[in-house]
Amino acid sequence: MEPSTRIVISASRRTDVPAFYMKWFMKQIEKGIFEITNPYNRRVSNLPSTPEKVHTIVFWSKNFGPFIKGGLGNRLEKMGYNLFFNFTLNSDSPWLEPNVPPLGKRLDQLAVLTDRFTPESVNWRFDPICFYQTEKGGIRDNLDDFSRIARQAGQNGISRCITSFMDDYPKIQKRVRKINESIPGFSFVDPGIEKKKKVMLAMEQELKGKNIRLQACCEKRIINVLPASSVITQSACIPNDLLVKIFGGHLSLKIDTGQRIKDGCGCMVSVDVGSYHLQPCHHNCLFCYANPSI
Repeated sequence: MEPSTRIVISASRRTDVPAFYMKWFMKQIEKGIFEITNPYNRRVSNLPSTPEKVHTIVFWSKNFGPFIKGGLGNRLEKMGYNLFFNFTLNSDSPWLEPNVPPLGKRLDQLAVLTDRFTPESVNWRFDPICFYQTEKGGIRDNLDDFSRIARQAGQNGISRCITSFMDDYPKIQKRVRKINESIPGFSFVDPGIEKKKKVMLAMEQELKGKNIRLQACCEKRIINVLPASSVITQSACIPNDLLVKIFGGHLSLKIDTGQRIKDGCGCMVSVDVGSYHLQPCHHNCLFCYANPSI
């Protein structure tokens, strides 16, 4: 087998596998195969998932607690898998992210991941940045705890922060109408590109002193209007070139054409093993694009 045939497994853009579905995931790993259902045409295909076929597993989560408690990372490494982590750490917000653990516990998880698996193998995602208002007036955002998270991330050796601004999908608008029953007048607000540019530059400045680089996920319009002095770049949440640098071996460095390339997504090819419908996420984030429930 040629080394270039090895793949990256993404687990998952579509749901939170580490928080809710590791038992299912480990069963498929032990079987050596995943059944993949295409979310658009519903076609089912089989994905071999033995260590000989898989270069790296990229886990996405807002709560690595169950993953850490179960010692599953150690188990997967002993089986021969390389592991990489996209950890979304946002400010505490009972409205926006009602079912994630308190920030303190999530920061503890970050420390465990960086200590056990090295800081280079962890992306911190502060995503998405949201602006909203209620009937009380005034526009608010979810950046309250950004400085606290950045301070902890810097102490843990994190070198990359990936961010984006919320996209207002129709399913999100439906959720907002429902939440108005308990939070009168709640609505998301788009502050415009100049405000977004100002926010991103302020984030970059704060992170600079902590040796953390800011990257933007699918925010090509904003990157294009940043001053020449800014070093903010587009992100690659699945960075095959970095995975090869960390773990060695060979991977395809092609851009994933199934992602939002026109918006500035730099992710490289991988295979996502999650399902929007069969494995719905239970965090119930108000801004979520993935969860099919309203």
